[in-house]
Amino acid sequence: MIIDSPPEKITEKILLLGRRESCLYMVNDNDEYTMLGGGTGYIIPEVIEQLDKFGIPEEKINRMIILHSHFDHCGLIPFFKKRWPWAVISASERAKSLLSNPKITQSIDQLNQFLIENYGREEEARHLGIEFPGIEVEQVLSDGDVVMCGDMHLEILEVPGHSSCSIAVYIPEERALFASDAGGIPFGDDVFTAANSNIDQYMASLDKMGKHEVDIFLAEHFGARKWAEGRKFLQKAKASAVETRKLLEASYARTRSIEQSSNELTDLLMKNKPVNFFPKEVISLVVSQMLAYISKNMDS
Repeated sequence: MIIDSPPEKITEKILLLGRRESCLYMVNDNDEYTMLGGGTGYIIPEVIEQLDKFGIPEEKINRMIILHSHFDHCGLIPFFKKRWPWAVISASERAKSLLSNPKITQSIDQLNQFLIENYGREEEARHLGIEFPGIEVEQVLSDGDVVMCGDMHLEILEVPGHSSCSIAVYIPEERALFASDAGGIPFGDDVFTAANSNIDQYMASLDKMGKHEVDIFLAEHFGARKWAEGRKFLQKAKASAVETRKLLEASYARTRSIEQSSNELTDLLMKNKPVNFFPKEVISLVVSQMLAYISKNMDS
């Protein structure tokens, strides 16, 4: 089962929020709530409406967990921290370091403002006071940590590869894995390999997450996969990563040019791109970042 049209209940304890291309999740147990993922600034109006629609008592949201620090995964955190000052912002040590860097936070702000303008939401943003002044991570989460939401255990996994700061959350009571982009991005019936930072670490992280019993895979782009689709998602992600690496290495071995190989492989991926997937510029950026890592290994 594919669930990718927010807002939707994934289970009685997991709610999908945001928009199809920019998702986050609210989990609850025993009248306690935790938000997983940080989305983008332009989806804030939808999220406010969705919280109201489902009757979420905002005063009982006590934690926001950032799974990695890319601009489209933390953009709404400052707004909701201002709205919920009691909610603890949690992330990895590396994410805390990155989010304290003024150059990075300025870039995050610019990219979120670009999306606000791109979606024609400037007036709503001014009315709501949507901005990105930065994020202070108040709780560092490390591999093996467990935080509680009611009686549910949120187990922390460090899963670098997509980014150096990526973590995933596994909830054994739900057999649910919140992997953000560290587990790959749903790409129609396939999985887009997003090993932006380090493809070796990315593949090791897939193996690490694959050791858990997963019935529900929850991505931050294009929704959740449940039951049969959820159980096989990480296997598909690993197969995609293996094939993508072969393509990257074969192309670079032939061209010895990151730019030329990136153009070729981006065009190849665009032929199979699902409707409403990322634009060509984003795919090209990810491919170029993966090739930069591959080229260093092959040229050394």
